[in-house]
Amino acid sequence: MSRKILGPFNRVEGDLAVNLTLENGRVAQAQVTSPLYRGFERALVGRPLADALVVVPRICGICSVSQSVAAVRLMQALSGARPAANGERVMNIVHACENLADHLTHFYLFFAPDLAHADYAGQPWHADWAARLASGGPAARQWLAARATLLRIVGLLAGRWPHTLALQAGGVTRTVDAAERLRLLGWLAEVRRFVETTLLGLPIDAMLAIDHPDQLERLRAAGGDSGRWLRAADALGFAQLGRAHDHFLAFAAYGCDGEHPWPAGVWRDGAAQALNLRRIQEDVSHSWYENAPARHPAEGDTRPNPHKHGAYSWNKAPRIDGLPAETGALARQLLAGQGCLRALVAAHGGSVLTRVLARQFEAAWLLAAIERWLRELDLAAPFIAAAPHDAVDGCAAGLTEAARGALGHWATVEHGQITRYQIIAPTSWNFSPRDAHGMPGPLETALQGVADHELSVQHVVRSFDPCMVCTVH
Repeated sequence: MSRKILGPFNRVEGDLAVNLTLENGRVAQAQVTSPLYRGFERALVGRPLADALVVVPRICGICSVSQSVAAVRLMQALSGARPAANGERVMNIVHACENLADHLTHFYLFFAPDLAHADYAGQPWHADWAARLASGGPAARQWLAARATLLRIVGLLAGRWPHTLALQAGGVTRTVDAAERLRLLGWLAEVRRFVETTLLGLPIDAMLAIDHPDQLERLRAAGGDSGRWLRAADALGFAQLGRAHDHFLAFAAYGCDGEHPWPAGVWRDGAAQALNLRRIQEDVSHSWYENAPARHPAEGDTRPNPHKHGAYSWNKAPRIDGLPAETGALARQLLAGQGCLRALVAAHGGSVLTRVLARQFEAAWLLAAIERWLRELDLAAPFIAAAPHDAVDGCAAGLTEAARGALGHWATVEHGQITRYQIIAPTSWNFSPRDAHGMPGPLETALQGVADHELSVQHVVRSFDPCMVCTVH
């Protein structure tokens, strides 16, 4: 047996190292390390709850809006505030634009460039990919322009990106008039053209109609970058690469008028199950924190101990029903009933193929939803409702979905001040270390059995799209 350390990884938000134990040319065991500590949870203690709206967006410069939404949901739960319907729709638009921009960034900047590596030069798809993804190449120019347009929408509606203060418990501080709605719809039409002609090669409705793996032939033949990627995925066996526990978790997101198009739940044993938040615990057995029994986040603490024996990560180990859970676009799509992905997971389990493909289905869904929410705005109605600035003392959770998966904020407020604030980010679930029972997290499990080839390891790691700065908040 031999050991091999990969890291720090490039093209990753934050710091990441992976320690591999190799046997007979394959990974026998993996340890995933988050080597940076930031301490946002401790920084929030002693502050008024409203300060969270200023502090938590700064956890991350990629999913800043998602952190804001989680804090808003937490404030609503504690104060009982009911947002204006227009405010909910604008919040959904801003949130979805960030998540859609994140999906494009993951595909074109983080994941796909590895397919243009010189190690794949003998593959029939390599030259085309290398040319499209090269600096200044057509794909690079087009996806960056689409991403910039999405963030321009966020800037108009939320004042700035990242770290907006426009999202509040009662709605949003920015109204939209008729001229602005037309301008926003025009910008969205530009993004739609990119998604339909460059990314998918299919109309959005045709993409969303794909409900079985056999229908993916439409995508392969369509001439978009998704089809190019699928042909590479077939050649490299991505459907059989990177299987974890096949236990998935998602929170509800994009609520409007009391409904959530993406349901909360757990996907286990090939079926959706109800989500019981009380069954979530965080284990710190192998984390650089003072020893404590596994606790629900509403009862947890963040007490660093960088010299702790046996620890190897600043990430805690979240578990639900005592088990690791994978979160992200794949979890959301399984719970939402996407038939093609359900069939692929039933056949081969979660994989590099299904994680990346789920984001492409979701890109189509998000764009259609943003257009719908924008058209549904009642421009004569309020965009924000009266809401108390001071939360009622108590304990509550604020839950949402970032691009990478389930995001939860738990806080306790006493006499108007935060006495505990705990966050579980998506990468906390996916990149968790082992727990007290020695159970590895999803990525650690997904790497077991992978060939000792750096690109294969990177494909698995990047399929989860790590955001390490959120992981260690």
